[in-house]
Amino acid sequence: MVAPTALSSHPDAAATDEGAVPPLDDLSPSGLHRRSRTWSAWRGRILRVAVPAALIAVWQLSGATGLISEYVLPSPQTVLGAFGELWSGGDIQAALPVSLHRAGVGLAIGVSIGLVLGLFAGLWAIGEEIFDAPMQMLRTIPFIAVVPLFVTWFGIGEEPKIILIAAATVFPVYLNTYHGVRGVDKKLVEAGLTFGLRGWRLSTRVVLPTALPSVLTGLRYATGISLLALVLAEQINAREGIGYVLINANQNQRPDIVIAGILIYALLGIVADVVMRWVEHLALPWRPRVTLG
Repeated sequence: MVAPTALSSHPDAAATDEGAVPPLDDLSPSGLHRRSRTWSAWRGRILRVAVPAALIAVWQLSGATGLISEYVLPSPQTVLGAFGELWSGGDIQAALPVSLHRAGVGLAIGVSIGLVLGLFAGLWAIGEEIFDAPMQMLRTIPFIAVVPLFVTWFGIGEEPKIILIAAATVFPVYLNTYHGVRGVDKKLVEAGLTFGLRGWRLSTRVVLPTALPSVLTGLRYATGISLLALVLAEQINAREGIGYVLINANQNQRPDIVIAGILIYALLGIVADVVMRWVEHLALPWRPRVTLG
């Protein structure tokens, strides 16, 4: 009599041997969710690289085939050469700190003013009555429209450049701070009052921490706007900075250097956004990131 063949003690042995069915853990909701998140993360990384690479490739091919004139739009290779020329000549190293100083000082002033006004208007009714209507009116004025006035009032030195950047960054901080404070749950305020918090203690321990996400959003927007205002500000008779490099390149008919300078502004914007995202993550580690897939 022939003994029966021994069966494997592992319940998924047959499926594993055939390689057709994944482990049961991977088919559970948590396993499927983990695989979906992994794919979403990789898809995001691939798209962040693939889309710019495809655009650069089309740009390079357009120049190489003569579809677009080098004088109208220099190829990436030519722009890269111009960037190397600026770097080797020390132009970037000399101009970048000047531009960053302008943007940083203007941003600091604008954020400080916007934060104070937003808190005042959000916490007290008299503050809203005094500041909200004028701020809502002034924020609709494009900051490019006030450049001639700033030149008349403050001259053509550093003052109008910094004041222009500050004026442009006040409004996103003010609006987000004001709405963040006004959006605080009344139950949280009542709980703070129950524990004996009043006045400034209530504001710093309940209202401000609750409004922090909105305040940081305003700060992130203001950081990006400061770089937009910097581009305009450095056209006001700049004698140093990235804008000065662009003005000289334009006068000397060097579109490759102009585009290289524009890309420097773009890189500054990317770096600033990454830094602000990192600050938000450190300040708000509890806030989840919501995506649609």
